Amino acid sequence: MFDMIIRNGLWFDGTGAAPQLRDLGIRDGIVESITADPLEADPGTEVIDAAGKWVAPGFVDVHTHYDAELLVQPDLPESVRHGVTTVFLGNCSLSTILAPNDDCADIFSRVEAVPREAVHTVLEEHRDWSTPAEYAAALDRLPLGPNVAAFLGHSDLRTHVLGLGRAVTRDTKPSADELARMQGLLEDAIDEGFLGMSSMTNTLDKIDGDIYRSRSLPSTYARNPEFRALNAVLRRRGRILQSAPTINFRPNIWKFFAASSGLFGRSALRTSLLSAADSKAYPPIVYFMMYAAPLLNRFARTDFRWQHLPVPFTVYADGIDLVVFEEFGSGAAALHLKDEVERDELLRDKEYRRRFRKDYDDKFSPRIWHRDFFDATIVACPDETVVGKTIGQVGKDRGLHPVDAYLDLVVEYGTKLRWRTTIANDRPRYLDKLATNPGVQMGFGDAGAHLRNMAFYNYHLRLLERVRSAQAGGRPIMTVEHAVHRLTGELADWYGLDTGHLRVGDRADIVIIDPAGLNSSVHELHENPMPEFGLDRMVNRNDGAVAATIINGTVAYRDGEFTSGFGKDWGTGKFLRAHRTERTPVAVPA
Repeated sequence: MFDMIIRNGLWFDGTGAAPQLRDLGIRDGIVESITADPLEADPGTEVIDAAGKWVAPGFVDVHTHYDAELLVQPDLPESVRHGVTTVFLGNCSLSTILAPNDDCADIFSRVEAVPREAVHTVLEEHRDWSTPAEYAAALDRLPLGPNVAAFLGHSDLRTHVLGLGRAVTRDTKPSADELARMQGLLEDAIDEGFLGMSSMTNTLDKIDGDIYRSRSLPSTYARNPEFRALNAVLRRRGRILQSAPTINFRPNIWKFFAASSGLFGRSALRTSLLSAADSKAYPPIVYFMMYAAPLLNRFARTDFRWQHLPVPFTVYADGIDLVVFEEFGSGAAALHLKDEVERDELLRDKEYRRRFRKDYDDKFSPRIWHRDFFDATIVACPDETVVGKTIGQVGKDRGLHPVDAYLDLVVEYGTKLRWRTTIANDRPRYLDKLATNPGVQMGFGDAGAHLRNMAFYNYHLRLLERVRSAQAGGRPIMTVEHAVHRLTGELADWYGLDTGHLRVGDRADIVIIDPAGLNSSVHELHENPMPEFGLDRMVNRNDGAVAATIINGTVAYRDGEFTSGFGKDWGTGKFLRAHRTERTPVAVPA
């Protein structure tokens, strides 16, 4: 009767309802039965004993940058092994759908800290599309691991219509015909089931390549008429705008609030912004993050959510290769130089160091990084005497300004100097408040990006560990079922996707969690070779936490191992089209 039976698990349905001990019967990728009575297994039925474990909807990851990696490793194992069954592509204005391969590599690679040569090579070897419809068809053909949903990226769209040169020029004003063409392509994407459009207005993010190197992303050059034209399509079609506001002395956050508002007889524009965080640079701003969205949604009739990474935002750097340096002039000047000899010469220059010290000591300029080298710990260096010390302490020991000590280390050791710092979310009290805030979505893990700088592939498990530990300590943050809902059904419902729930008739996207495995291991970081991109990426490894990941009714990962042939000979995932229910069984070779 069933292809699979999951026995005796504590079942969470993704709605926030209290969990119950149940058997689940699955057939053709769909949950056919949920019962307190034992289900009968046929000889060919796969039976999974989930006694003592949690059986929940698979996790949804709303913010990834797997757009290039997906083409060479469509199983996306670093997400699947942590119970993620649906990922979103095309965030932050960056998709690889319309613009030429050279331009896609330029706008994607530096922003997301992925080697440009690798991105370009992947697109040259695997890309066979140039329209949203062809891209959707290409995803349908891939042996996907998790399910995939996608945004159309504004920078990709703008570059395709205007050309990269005009797209990153301040005085470019698209003609009426060009705006109509952008609208038409966005309509095409929505017709194909795309979630909506992602954009970016923060000029911190720079492009790679040679011709237009270090200019901001194309979408940051767009002006009000262009945003109004594209937002009108999204509002009329009931789709989503994902973006980020400026971080400078000309804040534009109010424009997003106004655009999202449903006052004066128009429908609200569903808007998801980066990001709600307890910033070390500006600790009081956490109150704005906590109260803005709930109040606006109630009184201004907006449909607005912040994205929030529900774990401490700790980043690592090799030498000076870290995106936060893009936020001030001297840091961006160093990252502009690709040649190591030229860069070292700049870092030695006395006038340059004076500028860097001035930028570092300027405590009033808008920022993401706290700019405190006494809060930056060296974790690896050929000079073992500095390992474990902060960069500021090294400077103090040497009688130097922290900036000079840092630049000396970079010049001497280059990328062999590895250090870390926590940028945000270091105060548990506010981390817990944000995790329960109704104006906040769980997300912003950036899976597939910043491969040497961070690893938040398992942030879903890290949140559940924190919730469980808080309950055990008598200081509950929220119930486990509420946390599961926040990581699954709440997201799927808001984005309009057929996933995130585990009820009779639902898609059988399932994670089986061993709560005993929700321990300190979920917070550990490791490195793993990524030959496709020629580097070792930062990853998470907590195989004791996820007993199995099941996607569309098929086991992809179980007991620390991926199913044979997964992601190569066959896949489990589908391209999920927004506001549609399309279900076909996964074909797995015998």
